[in-house]
Amino acid sequence: MTRSKPGPVVELLFLATIFTVSFAKLQWEVAGTLSLSDVLTGIFLVAWLGTRVGTGDRRLAWGAAVAALFFAGFLAVYLAGFFNLETEQALAQWAKGMVKFLLHFLFLVVGIAYLARRSERFYWTTLAVFLAGFVANATYGIVQLGTAEVLGINLDQSLLSPITGGASQINIYGAIEGASVFRPNALTGDPNHLGIELVIPLLVLAPIYLRLERGNRLKLPLALVLAFLLLVELATLSRSGLLGLGVGLLVLVIPYRHRLWTPELLLPLGAVAGVLAVVLAARWEFFLQVLRSRVDTSASGTSTHFDVYGFIPDVLSSHPLFGLGLNNFSVYYEFVTGRTNFGPHSFYVATLVETGLIGTALFVAFLVYLFRRLGRLRAIGRALGSARIRPLAWGMTAALVGTIAANAFYLTMSFYYFFAFALLALAAPIVFSRRLTT
Repeated sequence: MTRSKPGPVVELLFLATIFTVSFAKLQWEVAGTLSLSDVLTGIFLVAWLGTRVGTGDRRLAWGAAVAALFFAGFLAVYLAGFFNLETEQALAQWAKGMVKFLLHFLFLVVGIAYLARRSERFYWTTLAVFLAGFVANATYGIVQLGTAEVLGINLDQSLLSPITGGASQINIYGAIEGASVFRPNALTGDPNHLGIELVIPLLVLAPIYLRLERGNRLKLPLALVLAFLLLVELATLSRSGLLGLGVGLLVLVIPYRHRLWTPELLLPLGAVAGVLAVVLAARWEFFLQVLRSRVDTSASGTSTHFDVYGFIPDVLSSHPLFGLGLNNFSVYYEFVTGRTNFGPHSFYVATLVETGLIGTALFVAFLVYLFRRLGRLRAIGRALGSARIRPLAWGMTAALVGTIAANAFYLTMSFYYFFAFALLALAAPIVFSRRLTT
């Protein structure tokens, strides 16, 4: 595929979208709910299409064509699920889900086609911008937490509400002896979402950092970034986030077990442990109660995460092939329990209930394809003897496994950041395989 460099406007729109995919709070109620990244996506897609039409270029990279086939498959499943809708509320929810799907999956397809024409340098730039978005999000979360703890200020109300016109705030987990327990949600909608989303930058960056040569100018900055992101991860108190991080780290132990006791790994972990020791020592009894509540599996919130799995047999017995319809679990849940606007709290429950056995099988096929392409990326790195490509491949594989594990009790894999991650994972083998043929 011939490399090309479209205009700077298209490039800027692409990178701006990649940077903001995790900024869920930056959204407006316009013809539904549209986030900043959705608006940027729409403009980018129009601009990209305009450049292709203007040049008469109809070529599409093979990886983008395969992604387009998956897009067509998911679209067919969601359209089939339309015929299972029974109320106006169900139709409204389905329409909201369809708008998000069309924007996000089309960006995945077009993004692969776009990166396939660009250089390796631009791919690394895109990856850096994607990860920088999480760092910016985490930075806002720490400032949000600090202003709430120290000043009692709702930073969201001061900064975000005037922009979006909506209400939002830091998560208040509860209170201990009159003192509120805050959990940062940053620019995401929930502290657990933030915790799960941070699994990707932590696991993608860790092997790249470990393989950097001693004295590399990026060594210290990456160590600081990893330590910072880990602190924010812990501050979210997200059990699902820690589950995903732990499972992903087990994947990285396979190729990097000989680096477990090296200074490169121990120094950042020691810095994090030192900060935690200072914080915990200052309010030991307070944090001890918080930790006890988070490991208590008998709480009502924990049981809810497991209870939603019980709806799967009931729904599949009536709509086995295509489910209730895209984005319709909350409608069903309200009908059964009376609770409104309640999500399934599990990506797997959502997939089975809303898209049925066929939709679930299609998504499994998509995940298998992702893993196969990451396996191809590892093979490319091996063939080239690259100390950058192989760590990237292992980091993305670990991040994918960790995200899959974390989504047993949340559904962030339907969020925009996961589509952007899949885009980068699928485009990487295309970009780096060029070296094998030169």
